[in-house]
Amino acid sequence: FPALGEMESHMFECVNQAAVHEELEDETRRLCDVRPFLPVLKLITRNCGRAERLLDSKIGVLIGKGLHELDAINDQEVKDFRGKTLRQSEEKMQKVQMMSCTEWLQASFSQQLEPGPGPDQINGVSDRSTDLKVTIHFDQSQVSCKHSREKFQRVHILFPPTVNYMIHLLLSYSFVAVFCMQYIRTCVQTKEPPHLTLVHSSIIQEMFDKEVSAIGAWSAASRYLSLCHRKGASARRAVPRAELLCKPAVSSESSGRSEHTWRDSTLEFEISVCDLPRMTRLCIAIYAVMDKVKKQNGKKSPRLYPIAWVNTMVFDYKGQLKTGDIILHCWSSFPDELEEMLNPIGTVQTNPYTENATALHISFPEYLPHAIVFPPFDKVTSIGHSREEEEGLKEIMERDPLSQLCENEKDLIWTLRYDCRENFPQSLPKLLLSVKWSKHEDMAQLQVLLQIWPKLSPRDALELLDFNYPDQYVREYAVGCLRDMSDEELSQYLLQLVQVLRYEPYYDCALTHFLLERAQRNRKIGHFLFWHLRSELHMPAVSVQFSLILEAYCRGSIPHIEVLKKQVEALSKLKSVNELIKFGTMKNARSKAKEAMLTKEAMMTCLRQSGYYETLSDIHSPLNPNILLAEVNVERCRYMDSKMKPLWIVYNNKLLDGDTLGIIFKYGDDLRQDMLTLQILRLMDLLWKEANLDLRIVPYGCLATGDRAGLIEVVSSADTIANIQLTSSNVAAAAAFNKDALLNWLKERNSGDALDHAIEEFTLSCAGYCVATYVLGIGDRHSDNIMVRSTGQLFHIDFGHILGNFKSKFGIKRERVPFILTHDFIHVIQQGKTGYTEKFASFRQYCEEAYLILRRNGNLFITLFALMLTAGLPELTSVKDIQYLKDSLALGKTDDEALKQFRQKFDEALRESWTTKVNWMAHNVAKDNRS
Repeated sequence: FPALGEMESHMFECVNQAAVHEELEDETRRLCDVRPFLPVLKLITRNCGRAERLLDSKIGVLIGKGLHELDAINDQEVKDFRGKTLRQSEEKMQKVQMMSCTEWLQASFSQQLEPGPGPDQINGVSDRSTDLKVTIHFDQSQVSCKHSREKFQRVHILFPPTVNYMIHLLLSYSFVAVFCMQYIRTCVQTKEPPHLTLVHSSIIQEMFDKEVSAIGAWSAASRYLSLCHRKGASARRAVPRAELLCKPAVSSESSGRSEHTWRDSTLEFEISVCDLPRMTRLCIAIYAVMDKVKKQNGKKSPRLYPIAWVNTMVFDYKGQLKTGDIILHCWSSFPDELEEMLNPIGTVQTNPYTENATALHISFPEYLPHAIVFPPFDKVTSIGHSREEEEGLKEIMERDPLSQLCENEKDLIWTLRYDCRENFPQSLPKLLLSVKWSKHEDMAQLQVLLQIWPKLSPRDALELLDFNYPDQYVREYAVGCLRDMSDEELSQYLLQLVQVLRYEPYYDCALTHFLLERAQRNRKIGHFLFWHLRSELHMPAVSVQFSLILEAYCRGSIPHIEVLKKQVEALSKLKSVNELIKFGTMKNARSKAKEAMLTKEAMMTCLRQSGYYETLSDIHSPLNPNILLAEVNVERCRYMDSKMKPLWIVYNNKLLDGDTLGIIFKYGDDLRQDMLTLQILRLMDLLWKEANLDLRIVPYGCLATGDRAGLIEVVSSADTIANIQLTSSNVAAAAAFNKDALLNWLKERNSGDALDHAIEEFTLSCAGYCVATYVLGIGDRHSDNIMVRSTGQLFHIDFGHILGNFKSKFGIKRERVPFILTHDFIHVIQQGKTGYTEKFASFRQYCEEAYLILRRNGNLFITLFALMLTAGLPELTSVKDIQYLKDSLALGKTDDEALKQFRQKFDEALRESWTTKVNWMAHNVAKDNRS
């Protein structure tokens, strides 16, 4: 012991859950919070790289992925991106160190100095700007942002390989290699057709023991193509796919059980290398050709069975055409309604789980003795342009984004491109859809045009980030337009902007840098960027990309790390409590009530433990970083009696004069669809207010924080329609038909002028949610999914069914009305008076005005849903899902025609409201039986 020297020169180290060596600087930390991978601590000597190693360890724990995993990636693009963002972060942190105290406060906490929400908002905080309290904590420890170039030993955890189930199918085996080329602007001089050589494919499961063949095609940017019904009905839109630049090429067949080799099988394509787009991607699909089946005409036709797919860029991130051998590991899950078994909208990253993935070996030829590099901007634009004038574009330009363009219309738009710039600048997306991306002369003309095109509004520019527009310069133009967004507007669309990062084929892109720049400038934006990225790290297709962005954000926002780390640790504790409850409720007990009581006692005992209590207290709410969750009120915490046993956690908050705040933690459900729906409701509320119509919407907080995990904000002083009805009746079956229950409930909580105000709040909010639920096609609207606040505001919760995906039972639709408008709602609106009064006429006018406002912004709603197509939401998988919005908003019709349609729906909702009451009765009876 005496040989150890001073205590300050040594410290403990462990291997944490992220498989990273973590140095335990804070000796007051509990081991249950450190969570070492093994119960072993190592005493080490402090060295000069301690600060850098400590920062790496913190970032690894924060993003849930050890940085050694990123260090081990043998990809120059990853290394270059990390190096570039590291230099930028160092520069930013050096500027931060030079700031004055006031400048630092404004840069880091500007959002937290804003006045609190008003009394009408859901968290119950009154607007007391004069009583604003600011608490600042200065951390005395300083962490250097200088990157350590030293290499440290990392711990690698090796997992046993999974069992490969041997599936023996007698199939004739085929391979599809289709090149999906996206957007062109190249001036490479070679006219040689592009080609590649198929070498071999290794099928992990050894499923197939017959021939393998391949087909391929170069294709341009993604389009929404039409599918015709087999019986000759009109065309409908299919999933996004790439438009072919030339005819597909088919390979020869190959045979073998696990190694399928193509000898001298070269795929050539009818397009010149000089016409390949900069953002060209090669889309490959592997499929089996099953035994041929006889058709009615007597001919045999093979049946195709999809096996795997993979995409890769043809130009690398430096713009150099790929050459040589490449091994691609394929994906085995195919999206629904995929045409030709290709997935051009899918990721360009190969499957990281290489042990269980089909490996495909291809070879790109060398066309010239030297590398072929996509030409820089100045050489691209030197080709020049011509100006032509025509008329007749207005009807085409006013169509919604889902409308298709025929070839004649595309030619007209391209011919009149300068007229479009002068008279229809917002028509840029349609112009881009009209470009012939297989002609580099047209690409040069477009590039010249982009430089003089008027800047679009940020809302219009969002559409240019869709998969349909993968051109680098187009996306840079779109990001340039987004720079005009305020922080509030950027927060509104941040969810979509994170999702469209999936469409970026290279890590170093304009959108990534834009998001990092704005996130590091405004901590609230950084907070939600962090959680939107971290919540999807479990998805292999984006795991590396999102990890790199998270690492870049953390290195450029070092003071924010501890705040986020506290939230991550708190969520980990809540997950443990939830698992404890699920385990307790799974046990067989004689008395369900006794079992519930014991489980709740176990939950409260767990929350009282110092390790849990301290971790869960004094954290900034992930739902709203402006709110401090101060102290857990253990006595009022509980769990909800639904399948996933969500936790209802209550906090005392010193800044709210004794008021409490509640959050719900759910583990086991995907909350991203709820999060999207609430975002759109928030947008609707904003659009209505911009038109001077406040419909008292309650867009409560909802945030996905991980794989099937997330938080929901508890709305204060509110109860469900079901509970209000059941407490007013002794018989559950009759409760739904008691039209006085809701009005009496409001009268008990409001009197005099307060009652009049509450009924006005109810009328406005009911109108808003009637229109919103109709436009969004929100289903499963039973009486436990509709709530009312004591102040009168009605609001909906739980959005598991949207875009017209209504529930049915035994093949019969349970919901037969376009939206919920029951007679007890009308009873409240009319203050108990019979017959349709002036109050009801005002309510109907609110609905119609709100509907017309949303119609005027129909393109924006379509764009936002289209940007979420690759998010993997269960009820938003193809453009046909978004078609519901076009129908509900009556896009393509006049305002008079649309209003007539809405009025018919309104009358239908009133006329068929009895069916809603029957459904609610059944729900109340079932709920009463469960209790």
